[in-house]
Amino acid sequence: MNKKSRARLNAADVFLTIGLLLLAAALFWALANIRNDRHAGARSEETLNELLTRVEAQQIAAEALEEDAEEDPEEFEIPDYLINPDRDMPVMEIGGKEYLGYLSIPSLELELPIAAELNRENLKIAPCYYTGSIYQDNMVIAAHNYQRHFGLIGMLQRGDPVNFTDADGNEFHYTVALVEVLEPFQVEEMTDGTYPLTLFTCTIGGQHRVTVRCEKAP
Repeated sequence: MNKKSRARLNAADVFLTIGLLLLAAALFWALANIRNDRHAGARSEETLNELLTRVEAQQIAAEALEEDAEEDPEEFEIPDYLINPDRDMPVMEIGGKEYLGYLSIPSLELELPIAAELNRENLKIAPCYYTGSIYQDNMVIAAHNYQRHFGLIGMLQRGDPVNFTDADGNEFHYTVALVEVLEPFQVEEMTDGTYPLTLFTCTIGGQHRVTVRCEKAP
């Protein structure tokens, strides 16, 4: 075998080795992502169950006050967020972390707690508050692209319902108005307050932001 043939064989071996390494890396990444997705889903569900129980208790108490108000109008109380929309959103502490409430996206069969602070650890559990306020009609929520978090929001269609319930049990109803893709540096466009509720997540690889704009339900 001449030198040229041996060189071609060596080059082929190198490319084959590189290809196998890339394939192994891709497989490792895929398996790690599946594991992280399942773990995130399990932690979200555990947190959500506790949150739902406690928020439901708040709603039952509020309904009791409404019934009293029907019998005695002097007992009627206007929700504080309507009187003071600039107030801080209430939080509920679960497992040492604070949550603003929970988000429901029926068409994706998703119901998720919303962490009050955006950080790496919280994103492993649930979507996180990014900016704005549900009371001021400009809230933005961010999440990882796990399928059990926001990985499928790009599939939402105009008119799909999206609901948010705060930690006091107040309910806010929206529909999808627009699904768009933004660049990572388009922070002002993401947070300009044009829509009362915005959801976003990274695309795989993180090059873009899948963004769902929501308007108030009619």
